Amino acid sequence: MTEKSPASPAITERKRGSGVKMVYDMLRDEILDLKLAPGSPVDEMQLAERFRISRTPIREALVRLAGEGLIETLPNRSTMVSNIDFLNLNPFFDAMVLMYRVTTRLAAQHHRPEDLAVIRDHHEAYAAAVAARDALAMIATNAEFHAAIAEAGRNSYFTGLFRRLLDEGRRILRLYYNSYGEEFPGRFVEEHARLIALIEARDAEGADRMAREHAEQIVLQVQQLFSRKDPLNLSL
Repeated sequence: MTEKSPASPAITERKRGSGVKMVYDMLRDEILDLKLAPGSPVDEMQLAERFRISRTPIREALVRLAGEGLIETLPNRSTMVSNIDFLNLNPFFDAMVLMYRVTTRLAAQHHRPEDLAVIRDHHEAYAAAVAARDALAMIATNAEFHAAIAEAGRNSYFTGLFRRLLDEGRRILRLYYNSYGEEFPGRFVEEHARLIALIEARDAEGADRMAREHAEQIVLQVQQLFSRKDPLNLSL
C-alpha cells in the first residue's frame, strides 16, 4: 500500500492562512455590526470550537483585530471587544467630514462616465435598503456609495483612508440608524441623488458644499443622540 506523502509546507500554510482570514472576517463583521457587543468577552477556546480549527489561527486573527483597535487584552490577560469611546469621537468626526468633502470634490473634477454608472448602482441599492428598513444593508450600501465616489476622484490614498473611516464608523452608524426605529431617514436618499447630480455636472464647489452639509448634519445628529442617552442601551 502506498504511503500518503505529507502535505507540503506551502499547502499547510495556505490552509492555515485561509482559516485566519475566515475567523478575522467573521469576527470583524460581527464586532462592527454590534452582533458582538462592546465589552463582551472573547474566548479563544470557544472560538476554536465554534470554527472547528486550532487556536493558532484564532490567535492570529485576534492579533489583527487588536491591531485595528477592535479587541483589547486586559491586564488579567482576558480579551474583550473594545468599547466605543463616545467622549472622544470629535477627531473621528472631523476626519469623516473632511473625507466626505474632498472625495466628492475630486469626483466632480475627475470622474469618468463609467464611474457614474457604478455610483448610481450603489445609490439604488441604498435606496432599496432604506425602503426595506434594513439597517445593516443601509450601512453597507452607504459605505459602498461613498467609496465609489472616492474611487471616481482618482486618489487612492484618499480612497483607502475613507474606506477605513467608513469601516470604523459602522458601530456608530448601527446605533444611529437604530435610533430611528421604523422611520429610517429617507432624505438621505434624496441627498445622495443631489450629490450624484452635482458630480455629473462637474460642479466641484457645489459638490463640496453638499457633501459638507450631508456629513455635518449626520455628525450633529449622532452627537445629540449620544449626549441624551446611553447609546449602548438602544435596542438592536
